[in-house]
Amino acid sequence: MNQPTHDDHWLVQPENIRRIWRVFYIVLAATVLAQLVIKVKGYFGIDGWFGFAAGYGFLCCAAMVLVAKGLGVFLKRPDNYYDG
Repeated sequence: MNQPTHDDHWLVQPENIRRIWRVFYIVLAATVLAQLVIKVKGYFGIDGWFGFAAGYGFLCCAAMVLVAKGLGVFLKRPDNYYDG
């Protein structure tokens, strides 16, 4: 009886990975383009701009990654920290 390997999973096949990324791009573009049909009421002026939520979300996510990397520098322990 052949046991499936990790490489047999459909999520690790390169052609499926490309398809998933394309679907993600289409969904993200559709959510931004939906703003052409659905009127967004901005409370502060700038948040009513076209695509503001997508740009703001991306910048906040990038900032969180950078902060986490910075925290990693201070909180990192050596590989043999628990050996002693």
